[in-house]
Amino acid sequence: MATTLQEMMDRLPAERRQRVKERTEALVAEELTLRDLRKARDLTQQHVAEVLHIGQDGVSRLEQRSDLLLSTLRSYVHAMGGTLELVARFPDRPPVVVSGLAGPTADAEGTARKSGRPRRGARD
Repeated sequence: MATTLQEMMDRLPAERRQRVKERTEALVAEELTLRDLRKARDLTQQHVAEVLHIGQDGVSRLEQRSDLLLSTLRSYVHAMGGTLELVARFPDRPPVVVSGLAGPTADAEGTARKSGRPRRGARD
């Protein structure tokens, strides 16, 4: 007689079930698209567009792209209230957070921008 996954999970100790649940959530989170991530945060394209000072159509285009600059991705994540970390994974060591890459700084209005470069459409 075949055992179902749920039956197998029910037999595991509570601590092990929790670790399986956490790992499952982490794996699912790794596969979210930008659109999925925005929706999971219950944000509209219009909201993200306003924070980024671009049009809603620009957010739509960003969400459809498969290749983004890190600075663009960092700004998008920041517009959703998060931070972006770049993690390098190797088979013979634990994951490493890559640091030292230029990141955004907060300007006077508290919006993210790259140091030394004015925002598109910024007014003095």
